[in-house]
Amino acid sequence: MSDGYRIEKDSLGEVRVPEGSLYGAQTQRALENFDISGQRFPRGFIRALGQVKEAAARTNGELGALDPVLAEAIAGAAREVAGGDWDEHFPLDIYQTGSGTSTNMNANEVIARRANQALAAAEVGLRAHPNDHVNFGQSSNDVIPTVIHVAARVAIEEDLIPALTGLLEALREKGEEFDGILKSGRTHLMDATPVRLGQEFAGYGRQVELGIRRLKAASEELAELALGGTATGTGINTRPGFARGAIARISAATGLHFSEAENHFEAQGARDAAVSVSGALNTVATSLMKVADDIRWLSSGPTSGIHEITLPAVQPGSSIMPGKVNPVMAEALMMVAARVMGNHTCVTIAGSRGNFELNVMMPVLAHSLLESIALLARGARAFAERCVKGIRANPERCRELLERNPAIATALNLRIGYERASEVAKEAARDGVSVREVVRKHGLIPEEEIDRALDVRGMTEGSG
Repeated sequence: MSDGYRIEKDSLGEVRVPEGSLYGAQTQRALENFDISGQRFPRGFIRALGQVKEAAARTNGELGALDPVLAEAIAGAAREVAGGDWDEHFPLDIYQTGSGTSTNMNANEVIARRANQALAAAEVGLRAHPNDHVNFGQSSNDVIPTVIHVAARVAIEEDLIPALTGLLEALREKGEEFDGILKSGRTHLMDATPVRLGQEFAGYGRQVELGIRRLKAASEELAELALGGTATGTGINTRPGFARGAIARISAATGLHFSEAENHFEAQGARDAAVSVSGALNTVATSLMKVADDIRWLSSGPTSGIHEITLPAVQPGSSIMPGKVNPVMAEALMMVAARVMGNHTCVTIAGSRGNFELNVMMPVLAHSLLESIALLARGARAFAERCVKGIRANPERCRELLERNPAIATALNLRIGYERASEVAKEAARDGVSVREVVRKHGLIPEEEIDRALDVRGMTEGSG
């Protein structure tokens, strides 16, 4: 030891490791080799990694593969990792070996060192080895896919679905609040037949509701775990019952049901379930982009835009224009959606690199998938709380635009025919008057029938 470093060895020789670090030689090599992005695995990934290691240690102890005292020390250290006690000792870049071996060994080294500190204090004469004990019955090739599934499923169930449920409730409330407000519909960004503002918001809510349904289905695809397949899917070096016992413990730790993969070669050679989940996230992002963009348009103005709704003023909108307020929460959510769409492309490409018995782009796939989940959850929660709940309708503006909407003439089709109704719409638009005025001017419908023929509320309710 010298200059704040200690010497450790691995199969390639000696390595200088910072004295205060819990990791060892293999992590240090990876730290030096992969100084690429500065992006690390998120907390949820490290938590799941610790949970998998704890489950493995306890199961191996139960099966007699590890000394019970040694197994308990390893399990205790793994629980500390899961709890976030040693996150600063997981410094590795996500752009590393495609199997995630460096991060698996990072966990093995940290857990072994913490276990050895506990064992030394207990004076039991045992020592934990990162490979022989912490990694017993495992390989990076089944551990990392398992961690991806566990981390992603927990994040979806505990964070994203509750956040989207909150947004759904906020949109539904606005749909009910605004149900009586009649306004112009728009197709191709042009005036169309009338709708109710509440119908638009109910439509947004339905998009989110269907997104939640898709995510729940996608989450089920993550229930199968690769643990137990070890290097290539054959299960070499595991004890009978290891996967079943360890996965049962993972289920208990997370409160979610997991099971052993029906086919370990599929579970390790392919990342199709993760790609499918990313597809569901991409669909949610598509929905939220539409919702946020519509709300941005509906609030545009206030004097030269649509301005049928007013958004809460959460911060000044300009560094030079006094009093300007922008739809910043909608813009933030749109950027979240764009990032998720980009992440889906990355996950898709990474998922396609399952060459023979192993996918070799798992770290970047994991990072992209978990980032998408986190961004959508935080973005949806912020949008609901800081924007949707504070939206106010502008009924006078809705009425003003609706009265000038030539598409109201569509209701005349059954009475005077499409061609004549088209002429009415064109005249109303050309002269800047209402359809009602044109109908009355030309005596197209008896006076006593005009109100019934141009019942705007009725136009929003169809024939049912």
